[in-house]
Amino acid sequence: MATSAGRTAGAARSARGRKETVAAARRPEVRLPPLVPYDGEGLEPDGDYDGLRFDGVDLADASGRGARFMDCALDHCALDRTELVRARFIDAVLTGVRGVGTDLAEASLRDVEVVDARLGGVQLDGAVLERVVVRGGKIDYLNLRKARLKDVVFEGCVLSEPDFGDAHLVRVEFRDCVLKRADFSSARMDAVDLRAVAELDIARGVDRLAGAVISPAQLMELAPAFAAQIGVRVEA
Repeated sequence: MATSAGRTAGAARSARGRKETVAAARRPEVRLPPLVPYDGEGLEPDGDYDGLRFDGVDLADASGRGARFMDCALDHCALDRTELVRARFIDAVLTGVRGVGTDLAEASLRDVEVVDARLGGVQLDGAVLERVVVRGGKIDYLNLRKARLKDVVFEGCVLSEPDFGDAHLVRVEFRDCVLKRADFSSARMDAVDLRAVAELDIARGVDRLAGAVISPAQLMELAPAFAAQIGVRVEA
């Protein structure tokens, strides 16, 4: 029979194992039905778009405030200055979308895949993202201030100066992607996995990494920032 000490040691090892395990993000499983080509022009506020394929549609300067996109595909659409405030994307795939100044403030994205996007100045402040994958592409000045991200994966993409200020991140993974000048000021994190980031550059908010997991190599790279945060000088 196992001794009390043995059981205690085993329990401690088990507890350590549980603590060291990072909860993986739940990825979306988008299975689109046969889609109907979208033959309209622009968008309508509070519009209802269901089972449609937007193929190369120019949506620049269109206003889809409060619109709902369910079981939709947006392929190589122009989204320059497109207004999608409080829009809802459910079971949707956005492939090769491009544009500057797309406004998705307070939008809701659930079970969504964003693939090879080329975007700049995207406003997602106050948005809710759940089971979302952003794969490939490049997004400059992504604004996610006060957003809520749950089960989100950034994979193989470049995020230049993303703003996660005051955002809440739960089970968020960054895999083989580049984070340049990221801002995590006042962010809250729970099971955020940064270990597989190809390039990790944090401009602000290094003190908000509680709840994140980094690699030993990243710890060495961030050591000067951690030291500066607590007022320690490092000199040879």
